[in-house]
Amino acid sequence: MSTTSLSLDDIQALAQSALVANGCDADNAGAVADIVTRAERDGSHSHGLFRIPGYVKALRSGKVNGNARPRLSHRSPAILHVDGDGGFAPLAQATGLSALADAAHQIGVAALSLTNIHHFAALWPETEFLAERDLAGIACTAYMPSVAPAGSTEKLFGTNPISFAWPRPGKAPVCYDMATAAMAMGDVMIAARDGKSVPPGTGLDAEGNPTTDPALIAKGVLLPFGGYKGSAISLMVELLAAGLTGEAFSYEAAIRDNHDGGPPRGGEMVIALSPALLAGPGWEDHVEGFMDRLTALEGVRVPGARRHANRKDTGPRAINAELVETIRALI
Repeated sequence: MSTTSLSLDDIQALAQSALVANGCDADNAGAVADIVTRAERDGSHSHGLFRIPGYVKALRSGKVNGNARPRLSHRSPAILHVDGDGGFAPLAQATGLSALADAAHQIGVAALSLTNIHHFAALWPETEFLAERDLAGIACTAYMPSVAPAGSTEKLFGTNPISFAWPRPGKAPVCYDMATAAMAMGDVMIAARDGKSVPPGTGLDAEGNPTTDPALIAKGVLLPFGGYKGSAISLMVELLAAGLTGEAFSYEAAIRDNHDGGPPRGGEMVIALSPALLAGPGWEDHVEGFMDRLTALEGVRVPGARRHANRKDTGPRAINAELVETIRALI
């Protein structure tokens, strides 16, 4: 694979220019470009510039409102809602997360539902936002059918990612962002692009046969991680991200999508919890005692540690050269 070197500023500018050139206003393009740049900075390549062509397809088809103006409302002191106005998720998230954090600090537990959005990015920025404000955070979103429930060979679930972050004042938070599929579809597509195989158990081909060929899996179906256990968590995400928001379940998103290759409309659920109010004084020391025991075990790595280590490097990133040229051709 041929790569080209881009600074973080270059990545931001490239993403923003491609979005503006295809119908995004500055606010929406800036919010998306910021998430894309942070993903590349942290080594989350499947949610970085790799996503820009899909964003552009959704803009060109008219599916996504590039001039969206998300609207925040309070359904109760602890229940918040953002209507994304048909735009990409990042601006809607920016509209609601500060208010969610304020509510959790005051009440102890608060929830934010986002609807009428198109989610195509990583989930960890939302939960890290909360952890940086001394809150625990949980976020999840559905997608379009790509995963077969355990025992089936028919896709029904999305890859249904879920993110969790826990605050560690003075230290990087615990934070994971994982698909409930054995592998995120973005990672499968990158493996196919780069001519690599994927681990056994990732998915099935179109005839329902196990395969390690990512190109065949992309035409077939992904499997949940851990069999029935991963399938149960994927079911939970469908219910939280669709049933609890009133937005589309993955199968419903597929029915109403125009299949332009961009993200479908859907919902997201973000929950914030205050350890200070729920656990009370001393929660930091109590948790750090546990973390000390955990990290003393040989071979243990705290979730999010690799990403946090990567972001300390502010130098240029090696980006797939063909991808860069593809994005430049969109401007």
